[in-house]
Amino acid sequence: MTRMHSQWDWLCLVLLVISSVTAEMEDEVLGADVEVEDFDQESQQADVDKEGSSLGVVYQTPKPTGDVYFAETFDGGWSGWVLSKAKKEDTDDNIAKYDGRWEVEELKENTVPGDKGLVLKSAAKHHAISAMLTEAFIFDKKPLIVQYEVNFQGGIDCGGAYIKLLSSRDDLDLEFFFDKTPYTIMFGPDKCGEDYKLHFIIRHKNPKTGEYDEKHAKRPDVDLKKFYLDKKTHLYTLVLKPDDTFEMLIDQSVISKGSLLEDMVPPVNPPKEIDDPADKKPDDWDERQKIPDPNAVKPDDWDEDEPSKIEDLDAVKPEGWLDDEPQYVPDPRAKKPKDWDEEMDGEWEAPQVPNPKCATAPGCGLWVRPMKSNPKYKGKWKAPMIVNPNYQGIWSPRKIPNPDYFEDPHPFEMTPIGAVGLELWSMTSDIYFDNFIICSEKEVADRWAADGWGLKKLVASANEPGMLSQLVTAAEDHPWLWVLYILTLALPVGLGVLFCWPAKKTDEDFDLKKPDTSMPVTKGEVKQGREELEDDEIDLEEDKENEDIGEDEDESKYGEDIDDEENEVAGGSQEGDKSNKSGSEDEMTVADETAGSGDGRLKSVRKRRVQKD
Repeated sequence: MTRMHSQWDWLCLVLLVISSVTAEMEDEVLGADVEVEDFDQESQQADVDKEGSSLGVVYQTPKPTGDVYFAETFDGGWSGWVLSKAKKEDTDDNIAKYDGRWEVEELKENTVPGDKGLVLKSAAKHHAISAMLTEAFIFDKKPLIVQYEVNFQGGIDCGGAYIKLLSSRDDLDLEFFFDKTPYTIMFGPDKCGEDYKLHFIIRHKNPKTGEYDEKHAKRPDVDLKKFYLDKKTHLYTLVLKPDDTFEMLIDQSVISKGSLLEDMVPPVNPPKEIDDPADKKPDDWDERQKIPDPNAVKPDDWDEDEPSKIEDLDAVKPEGWLDDEPQYVPDPRAKKPKDWDEEMDGEWEAPQVPNPKCATAPGCGLWVRPMKSNPKYKGKWKAPMIVNPNYQGIWSPRKIPNPDYFEDPHPFEMTPIGAVGLELWSMTSDIYFDNFIICSEKEVADRWAADGWGLKKLVASANEPGMLSQLVTAAEDHPWLWVLYILTLALPVGLGVLFCWPAKKTDEDFDLKKPDTSMPVTKGEVKQGREELEDDEIDLEEDKENEDIGEDEDESKYGEDIDDEENEVAGGSQEGDKSNKSGSEDEMTVADETAGSGDGRLKSVRKRRVQKD
């Protein structure tokens, strides 16, 4: 029983370890919990067709299924897009120009034949390209949905892949699009160093002054690193609703959402009251919660001159200490360099090395007693602290009405959008953009994503390495996974050996199977056996009287045998009774054996009686 409990304990322990490691691995792979939206049924069917391979995919240029303000696939080139001829302000002339190169080409990996995108080709250069919307978007009663694809084909060191939705103006000239061109919304991924961002910035117009201020959405509570490093095409979506709420999605999963009135930094609406800039803290304002007790007096026996450490007078120099040997000696193997010039370099001296004689001794050089803590040390006396009776609290200036206060109840009503542009700096080339769409219906954006990004996702899934390759790759990044793999493979083998292999029988097992012959016979059992024996004797005597006279000799002989057996049985009974009266364990055992012998003879008597009958 103990062996089985031990086996189950080990099994539970192994399963617990594997469960915890698996949970940790799953947390690391997922990075963070995201809220997944339901796909449109048609989009799901087009997205999850597992029977096709990357070689059998037939690509068709996506076409909008509803009203859109802008749509671009780049399958027919980049007609309609304008390269900027402007220069970036406040920048050195050699890098101020927007001379970064753009190309329209297919993906390098997981290629979908016929599907092309706009690719940023130059590293460490400024890029600017833009296109007019088919129709300007006016923020009124319809939501704004902006969606496009990005693939960091070579990874990303430092650079952005965000888009700017340029404000609609009469003097908007795309040939002079640069960093100071007014925009209404900026949205998209950006990364530099280990800072992974997803921008959502609005330029909000102050209704009192007419000036524009940038308002940044709070950072998502999601690890975005994997979207920048996996070299896969990802779908970025911004949904801005007339009720002043917004959602940011990556690959159709919500990673951040909030309100324009509550989740922007700085807030869209300024505070009603502000600190009075003219209010000053009084000179006698006391902010000290506790002060030294002015009535406290230093004790007379308080000695501030006692050092914190003193020599240990009880210490004794270790035996074998080499007082005359220095700790370091000139290296006997060192030789003066041939080009050593004593006039220029001075007298040459061999470098110092540890004294080899000190290696086997407790120490070398002048022995000094070690220091120990001074029990008389108290340090500089300070008065104990007490609650300050004059404490007035932490001072803060009084509040006054904010002269710049305004309330914009609907920040969704922004400046209309007239164009879309990419104004980027990147230290990494080959950033791929594709399938831009601006619309007001989520179903239209989902259908557009299914026909474009969904197909790329399908091809990428078909071209992914097998399970074994993925496990090896994961273990290269996280070596501790090898332990998990070994445990996973060893567990079935270990359980098979543990539960199926025949266990070696021990002496204890044999002892458990042997009948227990050492059980003591009670006094009542012996008495009952004696009474049964007496009844049998009476029956035998009655049978003898009814026998023929011619069988007297046999009967006499037979009776003698029975008498002998009765004597033996009676003797056994007496021994059993005697053994019951004694309290020792050995006598109990003898009584048991005797009772067993008597019972055997009793059966013999009964058998002979039957034969006689």
